[in-house]
Amino acid sequence: MSHLGLGKLARVALAAGIAVGPLAAPVDALAQCGDDGCCQPQTCYRLQCQTVYEDKQVTCMKTVCETVYETRQVTRRVPVMETQCRERRVTVLRPVRETSYQERRYTVQRPVYETRYRDASYNRVRNVVETSCREERYTVQRPVYETSYRDETYCVQRPVLQTVQQQRVRTVMRPVTTMVSEQVDQGCYVNQVVATVAQPESRARLRYLGPQQSINPATGVTQTIRPGFSWVSTTAPPQQVVQRVWKPNLVTVQRPVTQMVPQQIVENVPVQVCRMVSEQQVRRVPVQTVRMVCEQRVRRVPVQVCKQVCERVERQIPVRVCRMVCEEKVCRVPVTTCRMVREERTEPYQVQVCRMVERQESICVPRVVSKQVPVTYTYRVPRTVMVPVCTTPVCDACASAPAEPLLPTLLAGRSDLPLLLSL
Repeated sequence: MSHLGLGKLARVALAAGIAVGPLAAPVDALAQCGDDGCCQPQTCYRLQCQTVYEDKQVTCMKTVCETVYETRQVTRRVPVMETQCRERRVTVLRPVRETSYQERRYTVQRPVYETRYRDASYNRVRNVVETSCREERYTVQRPVYETSYRDETYCVQRPVLQTVQQQRVRTVMRPVTTMVSEQVDQGCYVNQVVATVAQPESRARLRYLGPQQSINPATGVTQTIRPGFSWVSTTAPPQQVVQRVWKPNLVTVQRPVTQMVPQQIVENVPVQVCRMVSEQQVRRVPVQTVRMVCEQRVRRVPVQVCKQVCERVERQIPVRVCRMVCEEKVCRVPVTTCRMVREERTEPYQVQVCRMVERQESICVPRVVSKQVPVTYTYRVPRTVMVPVCTTPVCDACASAPAEPLLPTLLAGRSDLPLLLSL
């Protein structure tokens, strides 16, 4: 249920209480009792203040700045680069080449090839392998195993259990309750109207200002500032804002504090101790002995004998021999002579020339225009209403049972319900 519905029902209950009598009187119809009569037959109520908030809308005018651009024609001089072609006379040296022939005698050596044979005979040694068998006697060691027994004495540890009483000290925590005085803030929130001052804008805006007069502090002469555009920082007007403020109410209250205090307790604890007792025992251990016995054996071993046999290999190698023979030859050699001849030539070249040309352009000039725009905002207005609260204690069975609404029970059977709702 909303806050507005609770406020309306509280006004209806208040009107019903005025018409019938005080709400604190016993009412039999409001008792939540079972058949076994566990609760009291009457229930009492009291009125309690409660704050309800209502939403309201307010429309105000807000200043909005817009930037408008104006188009203007501007004339300016623009440099234009032009290329011009010019000629110049240059004297150059042109080479003239002349060719003549001369006879030259020279001696050359012509190779003459002849084939001869060289003796490259050699001796080759070849291995011849022969296999034969021979007898070989050798001695081997054969193991003979013998088993015997001997007595061995060893010591064992036998466990003996005993129960002994030991004293142990342990620490337990016992709760101890003490009363401590402390300051408790039992205040509440209160609505307070505060005027907020808007901070000036950190960013300046371009605005049009009219003519203004000022006094020069150095000379004392009155100066007039011409109208025009200037950078100005604007500040919004102050606004009324409802804030929730905490109203303190310090009350001294005795609060029980429970602390855990350590306490040592000594108690006897039975402990089982295990003690080891030494005993000697005798056992027969088998011992295996190895004895080596010598034996002679005969075996046939193959033997390979290698003999070398020498053989003569005949070989004739052809050898090519080169012999140089001198010859005289005559040849014509071309000889080129170069001489330089002066000539005059005309060659063109290009030159960059700058010329200023007037050009019309359109530019946009910004201008700030202010206008009023309506803005709607919502704020909440607090209002105090009276709400009935049950003051009669009930048992656990009745508290767990669903409670019937209070106002329908109070208003049941009343003929002036439309008049109460209109209040």
